[in-house]
Amino acid sequence: MGDRHPEHHHQANNGVRRLSIALVIIAAIMVAEFVGGLLSNSLALLGDAGHMLVDALAMGISLLAIRIARRPATATRTFGYHRVEIMAALINGVILGLVAAYIFYEAYQRFLDPPEVRTTLMLAVAGVGLVANLCAMWLLGKVRNDNLNMKAAFWHVLGDTISSLGVIIGGVVIAVTGWGMVDPIIAVLIGCIILWGAVRLVRESADILLEAAPKHIQIDEVARMIMGIPGVEDVHDMHVWTITSGIHALSAHLLIEDQTVAKSGEIARAVNQYLAQRFNITHTTLQLECEKCEGCPAGLMCNITRREVPG
Repeated sequence: MGDRHPEHHHQANNGVRRLSIALVIIAAIMVAEFVGGLLSNSLALLGDAGHMLVDALAMGISLLAIRIARRPATATRTFGYHRVEIMAALINGVILGLVAAYIFYEAYQRFLDPPEVRTTLMLAVAGVGLVANLCAMWLLGKVRNDNLNMKAAFWHVLGDTISSLGVIIGGVVIAVTGWGMVDPIIAVLIGCIILWGAVRLVRESADILLEAAPKHIQIDEVARMIMGIPGVEDVHDMHVWTITSGIHALSAHLLIEDQTVAKSGEIARAVNQYLAQRFNITHTTLQLECEKCEGCPAGLMCNITRREVPG
């Protein structure tokens, strides 16, 4: 199991810098919105501040996870600490869900007894928050696809940005119409956006932890590609999974023609090359066999034959 390529280290360092700056921005605006929400009596603003508090904690967890994930593999943790990033992303998703639930609860209380909202202060604080969130979005936008933690951080900030925009819209409506009920309504919409992002994060993290095949990889297509390589008669007992964001692995048994060890090595190299170029699978374990084994558990890729390979 090799380490990540140098370009991955450069991307990770760039992502850590951007995430650190975004964390400082979010923390500063969170304090301003909390104080402003208390003074203006705006649940939407307090809800946005609470969301930012959780986001700041989540970003801190992400930064810690990224640093831990860089530790080298050991004799007891042969894959290293890459999965720490996925565990952190899962925790972030759960935290976001809890924040959404709390906002829904507070909004329900406001529906029963709508309070008076001081819109001038509410709009001023929310406007500053929107500008700050847009800056944080710009910082994380270029690295959001580097790994699941960066994607989680981007979703946090995107939710903050939409929340700030919603608070501003709510403040304008209250100032113009005096209809205070719009404050909890905006809060509910913010909660729905947060919950949607939470479900996505939890689902993606759970898929990786359950070692599901990556969404961009079709197992049948991989098997047909492998069997299209000269010398490969069959492929079975194949597994494809994700170790962490951007690192995909494969293990399989290949039935090959009876030939020299040197030719067998050529087949393995050809398979590895195709997997890396076509599917971005860079970590493989291939067992080459001259006779098909009978120990393949039911339900795995055991029934593909060369007849399925297109002409």
